[in-house]
Amino acid sequence: MTVTKWTAAQVARKVIDNQELFILDVRNQDAFDDWKIEGHNFEHLNIPYFELLDGVEELVPQLPTDKDILVVCAKEGSSMMIADMISEQGMKAAYLDGGMKSWSMHLEPIKVADLNGGELYQFVRLGKGCLSYMVISEGEAALIDAVRFTDVFTNFAKEKGVEIKHVFDTHLHADHISGGRHIASQVGATYYLPPKDATEVVYDYTPLEDGLTVQIGKSKIDVGALYSPGHTIGSTSFVVDNQYLLTGDILFIDSIGRPDLAGLAEDWVGDLRTTLYKRYRELAEDLIVLPAHFMIIDELNEDGTVSKRLGDLFAENHGLNIKDEEEFRHTVTDQLPPQPNAYQQIRQVNMGKITPDNDEQTEMEIGPNRCAVR
Repeated sequence: MTVTKWTAAQVARKVIDNQELFILDVRNQDAFDDWKIEGHNFEHLNIPYFELLDGVEELVPQLPTDKDILVVCAKEGSSMMIADMISEQGMKAAYLDGGMKSWSMHLEPIKVADLNGGELYQFVRLGKGCLSYMVISEGEAALIDAVRFTDVFTNFAKEKGVEIKHVFDTHLHADHISGGRHIASQVGATYYLPPKDATEVVYDYTPLEDGLTVQIGKSKIDVGALYSPGHTIGSTSFVVDNQYLLTGDILFIDSIGRPDLAGLAEDWVGDLRTTLYKRYRELAEDLIVLPAHFMIIDELNEDGTVSKRLGDLFAENHGLNIKDEEEFRHTVTDQLPPQPNAYQQIRQVNMGKITPDNDEQTEMEIGPNRCAVR
């Protein structure tokens, strides 16, 4: 049988379209347990490749005959070898081009909605849980929380025939490297960053202040800033077209933002509670929440987007329903998951203080999203 190669984009479509897939992950167990390719209808088997070097005869009976089989490793080489060994046993298997490295980097643009004379797109980074946004109207575009793969956004804008005019970061990110200021520099757009998060940055930016409103195109689609500290001291949300609430890393579908990534959890926990329990409570419950990250595959809607009505989150999200302030403080300071991989170095990159090469940036970002309180 011929071994086939699948791209991360092909696997992403299987996730979004809720298709079945059997994944044989040949990385070490600790790497698999920490981070894997997830889908609503995916089945996994983890056997480190070194256990298969002497042959896959005992493995073959564990493989399905009625599903696509994808072999995955860290960078590609081991999975290609194991897929070839499986094919020699008369079974069809594919391997992931570029391995988990390529999965971490893939972005899938999905339309969230038609706006009044424009469109709103969510760029879903399935392998990292990052969510970026593009608001389009009358030949103009605004970007929010763009990740470092700048060509994805600039090429998408070209396809849509629009010019990127404004680029925003809701906060100084710590779990992934921002592409915001680089895109702004490339296309001549204005780059905005909350000044309270920018005290150590070494580049020029336009202050993203509470109440700032930017009009996109002639159809008057407004992107309005709402100061919402807690994940960072400068965290800022956006209300787009009076319909969508972009919450950055403050509020997620299944959790809330963690306040500790700058080492100031005790200082910022009060800000986090005020944002979630006061500022957001004053907003219209019909606003659709669009976060900057997701944690688990179940947070994806049927069309692959990540969103939910604010009123529903008030009712269902545990982090919004901890009435006792001391219990809330305990939850968000004492029960946090491990911090993101290389988060301190990532913050330094996003401040402009260090400039690692592309391979080093990829290594910094490897692993799951860990911006939430779990």
